[in-house]
Amino acid sequence: MAPLICINMFSIKLLFPLITLLGLVSCENHDGDEQPSIQTPEREVQIYPAPPSGWTGGDKPYNTTGWVGDVMPYFDEGKFHLFFLHDATVKPEGKGFHAIHKFETGNLVDYSYKGEMIPFGEIDEPDFAIGTGSVIKHEEQYYFYFTGHNGSPSFTSNHPRESILCASSSDLDNWEKLPDFKMTAPQGYFDYEFRDPHVFYNEESQNYWMLQSTQYEDSRDAVILRYTSEDPSKEQWKEEAPLYVSSEKEDYLMMECADIFKMGNYWYLFFSENWNEKATHYRIANSPNGPWIKPENDMLDGEFFYAAKTASDGNKRYLFGWTARRSPENDSGNKQWAGNLVVHELLQKEDGTLGVKPPKAVSDLFAYELPLLSTSKIGEVLMTGNNFHLSAAGNYTSSVFEDLEGSRKITSQLSFEKNQGEVGFFFGGETDMEGAYRIVFLPEENKVKAFNGNNNIAITEVSLNLTEGNTYEIEIICSNDICVVYINGERALSNRIYRLQKNHWGVFSHDNEAYFTDLKLNGINP
Repeated sequence: MAPLICINMFSIKLLFPLITLLGLVSCENHDGDEQPSIQTPEREVQIYPAPPSGWTGGDKPYNTTGWVGDVMPYFDEGKFHLFFLHDATVKPEGKGFHAIHKFETGNLVDYSYKGEMIPFGEIDEPDFAIGTGSVIKHEEQYYFYFTGHNGSPSFTSNHPRESILCASSSDLDNWEKLPDFKMTAPQGYFDYEFRDPHVFYNEESQNYWMLQSTQYEDSRDAVILRYTSEDPSKEQWKEEAPLYVSSEKEDYLMMECADIFKMGNYWYLFFSENWNEKATHYRIANSPNGPWIKPENDMLDGEFFYAAKTASDGNKRYLFGWTARRSPENDSGNKQWAGNLVVHELLQKEDGTLGVKPPKAVSDLFAYELPLLSTSKIGEVLMTGNNFHLSAAGNYTSSVFEDLEGSRKITSQLSFEKNQGEVGFFFGGETDMEGAYRIVFLPEENKVKAFNGNNNIAITEVSLNLTEGNTYEIEIICSNDICVVYINGERALSNRIYRLQKNHWGVFSHDNEAYFTDLKLNGINP
């Protein structure tokens, strides 16, 4: 790796013309000569946060070391309160799991970890493990409806495995469980699968709604069940007709973590499915009662972005999910439940379909353009400034750049000439793209997929109409081992790449002609 030069703010002003010159020179490095890289001081942020490691809790200590599970976002008085299921790295034998913890943020960039909000119960209690829920405010009190889960044989011999419980708070930080509140699956529904209450006030019907993820008891078809109430503080909910039932074609086992909201003239229903089409899905309707229409592409991200729910600050609406980790923690490990918090901003099109992009505050962090330091090329690559034309007839052509290090944003306009082959980006290469993690655009399949090394089994994928001659705006956010690819304000592809840092990255084409126009690498503003 080339030597690093540390400079202060005063030096930056003096060296700016030199930095610009280095950037211009680097783009003309056609022969792979070693070039110096520039390291700048950066603002420390957690773009994709996870709980801190260690112990806290005062007279009731608990270990915070772990991961972000299902996120339950709530916006109040200028802040997002991001409650989540804490997945501890070490789960002591005989103890419960998935206590509810919380992050707070006012800008989706700076996150404050607030610790445990609602602890799990004992082995003989319905919330020995806690599942997803939601927060609602009524008058001056907050109510947190959440899932109680206890699969212990000693418990399930006399009780349903899952039930809906409730806690209350006056400040969103100090919660008290309501010991007398408990909802279980009504007749005709499977009490083994009855979870993820989502509560909201429906302005159109002038009452409170609660959605539950469950199954029919006989057919085991996945159902989003609906309840209504005039006053959630009275703990009285009336069962209504199901809001959505999985079709025979969909064949979903469970539609988890349901969310419903109105945006513009349309209503949206979100849910996550982890057995058939593993991802977060959405449906569109003109009424909260449906009928719900499945858009042509109902996944905004792939399977490594899961259990996503939304919240609005009154201006924009955001999608909060988690990107899975692996065990063991390498790129060949098995995908595990829970990971790091990832947030997308939702975009609405005229026809009601949705897209995603990075939150503006996150994108704006990367205001410091860095030189593109080219290390090598393979095949026919024409470089003109920050424009790269890769011609590949049957073989791989690539342009390789120096190691990524720290939080970075990569942007480019991507186009290709043929409806065949593949083009894209690669990360984690030791010297070139051999064995690297690949983000692949496949025009013949109208999909964007991720592959690890030489393995041709997709890790994660998302559908997108890909047409030769069109231009696709690409924005890639990399931080630690998370890499999120945004395409045209339409789709995202979230990835966990353990060798992302301190390894080469680049662009490639295979059996196609690809243009990466105005390719840029940006760091966080000093």
